[in-house]
Amino acid sequence: MMTVLEVLNAATSYLQKQGVESPRLNAEHLLANELGMSKRMDLYLAFDRPLGEKERAPLRELVKRRSEGVPLQHLLGTVEFLGYEFLCDARGLIPRPETEELVELVLKSAPAAQSFLDVGTGSGVIGLTLALKKTDARVVACDLSPQALALAAENRTRHGIDSRVELIESDLLASVKGSFDAIIANLPYIPTAEIPGLAREVLHDPVSALDGGEDGLRLIERLADQLPAHLSSGGLLALEIGHDQSEKVLSLLRDRGFHQVLAHADHQGRNRFVSALK
Repeated sequence: MMTVLEVLNAATSYLQKQGVESPRLNAEHLLANELGMSKRMDLYLAFDRPLGEKERAPLRELVKRRSEGVPLQHLLGTVEFLGYEFLCDARGLIPRPETEELVELVLKSAPAAQSFLDVGTGSGVIGLTLALKKTDARVVACDLSPQALALAAENRTRHGIDSRVELIESDLLASVKGSFDAIIANLPYIPTAEIPGLAREVLHDPVSALDGGEDGLRLIERLADQLPAHLSSGGLLALEIGHDQSEKVLSLLRDRGFHQVLAHADHQGRNRFVSALK
């Protein structure tokens, strides 16, 4: 028999040796999840609890898979996003903390908006969070991937908002009808040549959710060309972009007649977001 603390220390040591970032935090999440604890901090109240081989075996397999680069979120099956829990698996991009900042930017910049379009929704976290925050708003979310839309639909049902969020299979805005007060997009923006060098965890995301073409801006340029028919006059466009792409994105939006085109820094001081008004 081993105690919870001994198992936790052993898992942390193994993950550290395998080069996993934040090994203790990963081990805590995996062990808490395997023991059915709602919060990893609950482990601290159970350090002396004995764990037999039957309880340790599933954890051992999870720790092994994490050491091989399987993302923690995929192993847990869920991810937290702005205080809400969403299902997370290989069908959609794992939501990053920066994308929480994008949603906060939209809520701050367009407080009176009553209709939102989330382009390239993936697991649905942007559109669904906006629907949960703005309970009287109309929300549409679209994606080209049927698999991603199926995941978004599961998350929509999980939060009981099936009737309030419309999901559409669409190549950008090709199948979208109507106009919106705010259009938000976290589209693929990584240049194709850079994808093989990404962290092994990132490579578990769908390639279609990463690949932004030769310069990373292929989809953003296409979206910009389609926006006039779907963004209301005075409406807000908000984009998440790569850390070195702000000047190019600002320029292409200005060239297409948008005004108040601004870059916004993330919490680390990098220009990761662009907003503009029609």
